[in-house]
Amino acid sequence: MLYFNVPPHVGRELDYIKEAVEKHKICGDGEFTKRCNAWFEKQTGTKKCLLTTSCTHATELAALLADIKPGDEVIMPSYTFVSTANAFVLRGAIPVFVDIRPDTMNIDENLIEAAITEKTKAIVPVHYAGVSCEMDKILEIAEKYNLVVIEDAAQGMMASYKGKALGTIGDFGCYSFHETKNYSMGEGGALLIRDEKYAEEAEIIREKGTNRSKYYRGQIDKYTWVNYGSSYLPSELNAAYLAAQLDMAEEVNEDRLKSWRLYYELLTPLKEAGKIELPYVPEECVHNAHMFYIKTKDIEERTALKTYLEEQDIMAVFHYIPLHSSQAGKKFGRFHGEDKYTTRESERLLRLPMYYGLKETDVQYVAKTIKNFYGAN
Repeated sequence: MLYFNVPPHVGRELDYIKEAVEKHKICGDGEFTKRCNAWFEKQTGTKKCLLTTSCTHATELAALLADIKPGDEVIMPSYTFVSTANAFVLRGAIPVFVDIRPDTMNIDENLIEAAITEKTKAIVPVHYAGVSCEMDKILEIAEKYNLVVIEDAAQGMMASYKGKALGTIGDFGCYSFHETKNYSMGEGGALLIRDEKYAEEAEIIREKGTNRSKYYRGQIDKYTWVNYGSSYLPSELNAAYLAAQLDMAEEVNEDRLKSWRLYYELLTPLKEAGKIELPYVPEECVHNAHMFYIKTKDIEERTALKTYLEEQDIMAVFHYIPLHSSQAGKKFGRFHGEDKYTTRESERLLRLPMYYGLKETDVQYVAKTIKNFYGAN
């Protein structure tokens, strides 16, 4: 079976984990956590990076820093993972879903302003497949209405918009290092903070409401409970696993892009014949080959193709069920405007195998099998 995803592994992970164990420091914020934080700050230019136990927790931390309160409204796409909404629902806020663009599957920036009310507190753009939302327009709206922008860049590491790293453009950015992401620590994430004024508060909330981070830096002689907080610190073992991959970040990125480009080249004839649609990357965006998907005519054709691929030992998967159509989505949020594309496009999308180390021959086999399904050579 050709799997849809294989967690990234570059070869030095176990060495780094062993090093952490031998140093007798396996809880959070040790040498490897600091190394990862510093890598992201240098790579992306963000003022502050803090590793977290998940992208979910990074988004929850951002919601706390943004002072999201019960009754506040937060605008986001419905076509996203549940964590995007959960982080704000936990604060008592209301997710307000708006339609997506059919070309990028990102939130339609032209529909955001109409969804704003006196209760709106934040906009949460989700960079689907590592392709940026139209951030200039989103920031313009946010400034006009004094809204916080929290980027869900779970899929966006190593991608950019007009030269700026995804996750660094809004007030806060959130990365994921789940095993399905381009870089992984099993479960994990990171919060990127644009304005340094939030750094100390973020450290306190992340460290159970204490000022222990300042204590470790020698800024105070003892630490104590100073605010509300939780434990968002990942284990050093997880950070060590990630650190090994960050050492080879460019190599991993280029390997994935090579597979992405080959898929696109091999499947372009089907696109030109009007059989399928392929991903669209706007000129101002640099993507990271987080996924390669195709769009079929409709859900029936997608189901038939998915079954056909499985019969040929190829695992392909569809993606999100729109949140506004879910039980919790109806309970906690609402959809503003018309669902013109969100449901329709989600039912057409099929994700193909994509991971670091995917063989060229496997990409060729997948493409050939899809062509066979459509009766093309």
